[in-house]
Parts: sequence; structure tokens; C-alpha cells
Amino acid sequence: MEYNYLPDTNIKVSKICLGTMTWGRQNTQEEAFEQMDFSLENGVNFFDTAELYPVPATPDKYADTEKIIGNWFSKTGNRDKVILATKIAGPGDYTAHIRKTGFKGNSINEAVEGSLKRLQTDYIDLYQLHWPERITNTFG
Repeated sequence: MEYNYLPDTNIKVSKICLGTMTWGRQNTQEEAFEQMDFSLENGVNFFDTAELYPVPATPDKYADTEKIIGNWFSKTGNRDKVILATKIAGPGDYTAHIRKTGFKGNSINEAVEGSLKRLQTDYIDLYQLHWPERITNTFG
């Protein structure tokens, strides 16, 4: 596996990043565990998730993907082997079940704390806005 550093950091990530947006809806926790095990065994150390996942985003499945990753970290003890990226959902009609506001006040802090709890970790390597706060008819 080839690796690169995230710009202006000492964070070394695999050129392949494991996407997770189907875990908890199209894929079971068991399948997700198999994918994470396989990825790590083959040098993929960069995992990407979001509080919005799985997709399609619905209140009954909110953040299930982060919970699955947290369960895997708890089971395997592999948190220190993974560069973990997650994201705060931007505002939109289809994300109103997540939060009523955009990136205002304490919403980012609350989102980070929620992700940390679900992921069963005390740090996130890369935290991002899933899409910017602006008026569009779809993702920013």
C-alpha cells in the first residue's frame, strides 16, 4: 500500500480510503467488521464516516455507521491503527432530524462530542463539514 501525508500534518494515510456510508443499512455490522478487518490487513489505514450515515439518512438509522465503527474499535482494540475521518452534517430539509440549525453556536461541539461517544474513542483524526452552509437544492 502507498501512503501520503495529509497536507501540513504528520498524519500518514493510505492512498485508498475505506468508505462506510452503507454500513447499518445495506451492510450489516458483521459485514462492516469483515470490511474493516480486510482493509487493515491489506494496509488501508484511512476510514471515512459521518454522523449522517448510513444513507439514505433517516431518523431511525441516525449515526448507526459511527456506532458500528465504535463497536469494532471496542472489539478489536485497533483504534490506534486507523486514521479516522468523520463529518458533521450540514443544514438541509433531509437533515432536520439531526439538528435544526446549521453550524451555529454549540452545534459543532455537540456534533463532535456525539461522534466521539458513538465511535467509542477520545479523538478524531480529521473532522470535516459534510457540505457547506449555503442555500442549494441538494448537498452544498
